[in-house]
Amino acid sequence: MIEVIKHTLPNGLKILIHQDFSTPIASINLLYNVGAKDENPGKTGFAHLFEHLMFGGSVNIPVYDEPVERVGGENNAFTNNDITNYYLTLPLENIETAFWLESDRMLSLAFSKKSLDVQKNVVIEEFNQRYLNQPYGDVWLHLRPLAYTKHPYMWPTIGKSTDHIKSATLADVKDFFYSHYAPNNAILCVAGPVEPSTIIDLASKWFGPIEKRNIVERNLPKEPQQTSPRKLEVERDVPFNAIYKAYHTCSRNHTDFPAIDLMSDLLSNGKSARLYQRLVKEKQLFSNVNAYITGDIDEGLFIITGQLYPTTTYEQAEIAINEEIVALQNEPVSVYELEKVQNKFESNFTFEETSVLNKAMNLAFYELLGDANNINLEVQKYRSVTPEHIQTIARKTLKEDNCSTLYYKSNQNK
Repeated sequence: MIEVIKHTLPNGLKILIHQDFSTPIASINLLYNVGAKDENPGKTGFAHLFEHLMFGGSVNIPVYDEPVERVGGENNAFTNNDITNYYLTLPLENIETAFWLESDRMLSLAFSKKSLDVQKNVVIEEFNQRYLNQPYGDVWLHLRPLAYTKHPYMWPTIGKSTDHIKSATLADVKDFFYSHYAPNNAILCVAGPVEPSTIIDLASKWFGPIEKRNIVERNLPKEPQQTSPRKLEVERDVPFNAIYKAYHTCSRNHTDFPAIDLMSDLLSNGKSARLYQRLVKEKQLFSNVNAYITGDIDEGLFIITGQLYPTTTYEQAEIAINEEIVALQNEPVSVYELEKVQNKFESNFTFEETSVLNKAMNLAFYELLGDANNINLEVQKYRSVTPEHIQTIARKTLKEDNCSTLYYKSNQNK
């Protein structure tokens, strides 16, 4: 049982406190309810750009990292399509440093053309290295707009194009900041050997003076139901042909989500899973194969992907994948097979929560989803999934009319 104490400041900042006396380290997680899905379609990549800008100096603190390192702390951040998340760990006696740093950059960044230009160059270089100059790196630049026609999940967190980052102005980034980065659009979670009253006092001292801001109302277009297969071919300088099949699936809070997640584990969580055993080991059609969910807050994707051997045709690959899908649809999985992936989920989930930092991050995320206390219900939700539920979900989700397929062809196989 992970216990959490909640408090909300007058300016709207939600505060979560979890006491863990097994460690002398305190973890502070600040989640902003803004991700790539909140961007203007003509100005994408801004949420990720801000992840970098937030380390480029705030209004009163020119360099973020130096004070953290001086007090023995570590920090990092990540952005995805739904959220932007900043976190740090440091010795308990130095915890006020974290409040000082995070409140100052929530108050305002040290907006300057020099800082913006530096971070733009960093992001453009990252775009080039990870998405354009890496084998299979541009998959999501093609697969997302193939699968989504309306919802802003149609572009990856890095953005649609480097041109959007190159053209970003100081006015653009200031507008994005003040429209999304605010106490009334954030969740602060502190975990460790802390006293709740002390944390509330520190939060009031450092974050309390920051005024509420007018947050842009989120009114995202709903993705229409896909009613026919979509297919796209690209050719790249990569060693193997690859296939990516994306099926639309439910949102993170949907009651079907645990079953969808477990279905992906049944197919490809480890070498004993179905896809590896049958398509890699027995039929030797793929060098590797995988199934996973994107896990987005809004309706996400169920992905089946694999790299083909040079002797395998796309037709053979798709027939083999479809045979495994049909097997899931026609026959309930055995209780033993389902319990195996349920046990693995529970083991991984429980182990993850031994980390005070993971608890701080996860509690903030569950609060965003509705209630931090729901973290304690997660294992039971997965335990409640039945073989019949998996079968129903497979029939509903893994349909060709609901699938977008990317054929990622190697030009080395000619």
